[in-house]
Amino acid sequence: MIHSREILQTIEMIDQQHLDIRTITMGISLLDCIDPDMNRCCEKIYDKIVSSAKDLVKVGEEIEAEFGIPIVNKRISVTPISLVAPSTETEDYTPFAQVLDRAAKDVGVNFIGGFSALVHSGFTDSDRRLIASIPRALAETERVCASVNVGTTKAGINMDAVAMMGNCIKQAAELTADSGGAACSKLVVFCNAVEDNPFMAGAFHGIGQPERVIHVGVSGPGVVHVALKAVRGEPFDVVAETIKKTAFRITRMGQLVAQEASRRLGVPFGVVDLSLAPTPAVGDSVARILEEMGLEVCGTHGTTAALALLNDAVKKGGVMASSHVGGLSGAFIPVSEDEGMIAAALAGAITIDKLEAMTCVCSVGLDMIAVPGDTSGETISAIIADEAAIGMVNHKTTAVRIIPAPGRVVGDLVEFGGLLGSAPVMPAHRASSVDFIHRGGRIPAPMQSLKN
Repeated sequence: MIHSREILQTIEMIDQQHLDIRTITMGISLLDCIDPDMNRCCEKIYDKIVSSAKDLVKVGEEIEAEFGIPIVNKRISVTPISLVAPSTETEDYTPFAQVLDRAAKDVGVNFIGGFSALVHSGFTDSDRRLIASIPRALAETERVCASVNVGTTKAGINMDAVAMMGNCIKQAAELTADSGGAACSKLVVFCNAVEDNPFMAGAFHGIGQPERVIHVGVSGPGVVHVALKAVRGEPFDVVAETIKKTAFRITRMGQLVAQEASRRLGVPFGVVDLSLAPTPAVGDSVARILEEMGLEVCGTHGTTAALALLNDAVKKGGVMASSHVGGLSGAFIPVSEDEGMIAAALAGAITIDKLEAMTCVCSVGLDMIAVPGDTSGETISAIIADEAAIGMVNHKTTAVRIIPAPGRVVGDLVEFGGLLGSAPVMPAHRASSVDFIHRGGRIPAPMQSLKN
């Protein structure tokens, strides 16, 4: 039975604490669109996406109006294009990105993910073509997101791919120099990428997924922050229990929306991804949650421990609220998208090294970080390698979304606008990693991968 007190609490969470459904994402398989003729293949892709998702935005808006729950984004993920395009034998995959962009615009979604390749064990010819096409594809489209998985716990890390992605990111930044390298905000490099991620820029529709599926991403850093204010000074046991109970309530709302969207669209329900995904708005910050636990500023000593507690408690609360919690569920720490992180970076309290340590215990990795425009491709590759190693050894998903902002130096602020926020340009180490990256080959899988 639902009590009036619970209804009032939910209304307050939505009205005053920034609780929202961050995204309803429809995953769509494009495997039946494969065709040796590129134009015909693109036509099939467009028709499949439009016919599958034509009602996605309308249904999202109807649920939002009827239930009073904000649904910020409606998105689509598709089969990695590197698996769909090779039959055409075309060298440039940019036309595939352009047709994804056109389909996304015509159905009205915010983003479409899946201009992707999975190269953790090595490259196919198609993988190489896709990666080579990423800079231009992202520069010439508005809503397309790209991702490349360069490592897994079972396969190790493909260091040739890591080297390639550093240069790819540099090229994407240079092609969009007039917007601060904005193309890089739509590009993620993964280790241990998941198939059911509803969040951009890393979403793609995995080959183990059904023909179509609905995933929902829920967010509520502001709700957790307010809940912790009520237990200020209490022991960490109480803090953890408070976060668990709050995460439970947030996830139940996500489950309700996911099931309703699934029913109305006639598409199977996949997962609820409970990720505390911040926004630049005041009161919607993961950094401020950590500070509420007793830190003077996010980034000081104790930050990693506080984040570990938060991430664990969020997962424990979420899994009790839904039988299908998946995706990346936990806490995100994107610098440009978190008001508290931006403040900490501007104050010099948080560094890339500290953020790297924090990624050992939270969801995903180094996210929406701006570095000086003269940062080399090899340095970016080395940052990717470090983050991939954390994911590989710890059996977790890690990622890098980094922007070498052209013409910008440490201390500048790069404005992306909207949910992407503002990125303070942070220093990267100046000592060279060139010889390390140029070795190439593969870093072998760790011993803990041998579980059979």
